[in-house]
Amino acid sequence: QVRLVESGGGSVQTGGSLRLSCKAHGNIRNFDCLGWFRQTPGKEDEGVAARSDDTGREFYATSVEGRFTISRRSANMVWLQLDNLRPEDTAVYYCAIATICGTPLNRASYTYWGQGTQVTVSS
Repeated sequence: QVRLVESGGGSVQTGGSLRLSCKAHGNIRNFDCLGWFRQTPGKEDEGVAARSDDTGREFYATSVEGRFTISRRSANMVWLQLDNLRPEDTAVYYCAIATICGTPLNRASYTYWGQGTQVTVSS
């Protein structure tokens, strides 16, 4: 069994930064793809970033490219650096893992999910 726990959310002003962490509990060696998604009430979930462990390749949504960075901190820790935040980035952010990065920003690819961490950006 795998459990994912996010942390690092908070409230910042426009232009600010946050670093989200996702810690995996359990054996994740068979999972290649690590992703971050966000959810805002009234909107569809959005895949914002993902990373393939096998290739090191990173994937970003157009809305965050150049502002967000995904990185593997350790065997069981993934970071999502959020820079130059905007009010439209306000959401609950979730990390997730998948066995392969076939469609890395599609939530249907992912097996395990964390409980989410709130990010609020004020203007």
